[in-house]
Amino acid sequence: MVVAHSPKLVVYAALAANVGIAIAKFVAAAVTGSSAMLSEGVHSLVDSVNEVLLLYGLRRSQRSPDRQNPLGYGRELYFWSFIVALLVLALGAGFSLYEGVNHILAPEPLRDPTVNYVVLAVGVLFEGTSWWLSLKSVQRKKGKLGYFEAFRITKDPTTFSVLFEDSAALLGLAIAALGVYLSHALGDPRIDGWASIGIAVVLALASALLARESKALLIGEPAHPNLLARVCGIAGRVKGVEAVNGVLTLQLGPDHVLVAVSAAFDDRLTTVEIEECVRTIEARTKAANLPIVALFVKPQTPERWRERLDELDGGT
Repeated sequence: MVVAHSPKLVVYAALAANVGIAIAKFVAAAVTGSSAMLSEGVHSLVDSVNEVLLLYGLRRSQRSPDRQNPLGYGRELYFWSFIVALLVLALGAGFSLYEGVNHILAPEPLRDPTVNYVVLAVGVLFEGTSWWLSLKSVQRKKGKLGYFEAFRITKDPTTFSVLFEDSAALLGLAIAALGVYLSHALGDPRIDGWASIGIAVVLALASALLARESKALLIGEPAHPNLLARVCGIAGRVKGVEAVNGVLTLQLGPDHVLVAVSAAFDDRLTTVEIEECVRTIEARTKAANLPIVALFVKPQTPERWRERLDELDGGT
């Protein structure tokens, strides 16, 4: 499906599902007095806010470079993805933990749980649809990589964030259903409180994974190795370049990469001729439609390049 191939449409689908489910969960919590259902309502509300922030980050990150930001705005998406991870922890997990502990210390018997079951079933339907769409998008992007490996090296956290949120939501729905059933069947309302704590644990784990990946992207990660290989290949075929010592890259956004090439030029070339070689490298990388927003070429001997790498290794 085309829907599954667009990060923005995946986020829109998740937002629509979460808004409707959040309203239904709050109504069910008010009718039955279920702590787990209230925690799930807050969970869906937080996810809705998260989707709005991801859409905002996507829109901001796609702005073209200008004088104030010549390298583009790609990192805006990484910033808002990190905020999303913090919200999942602070609001989602924090409230669920508070509500669970409060319900255990001051338990209230559940009223008719039928409404809860109906809402949970509807929640599974909508969350499952959103989860399936995000899963198909992730499968298309990851290729032959495993899910966790693809999540670790991805440069676009949008779809993976939605997939993690939806997975946590489905697991939370299962915990809430189990909590409601056991509380009613065993006549112990404290079980419903423990279900809320279980939901808090799930959200905290999801938040930790999202925060870890968002932090790495925000601080700065190198681009994919295949981009390095392509840049080296392009530069190495330019007449006058004797050797490409190496390439340093910095991922500034899903489609924004800063590239620095160290190259050894023919000693007989003049400054003007070296500048012409650099322009040729720039033109060929642009013609190859590589996601490069800035390309710097540094004339450098292989020996000096190796010295610089040794300095970097010594600083780690």
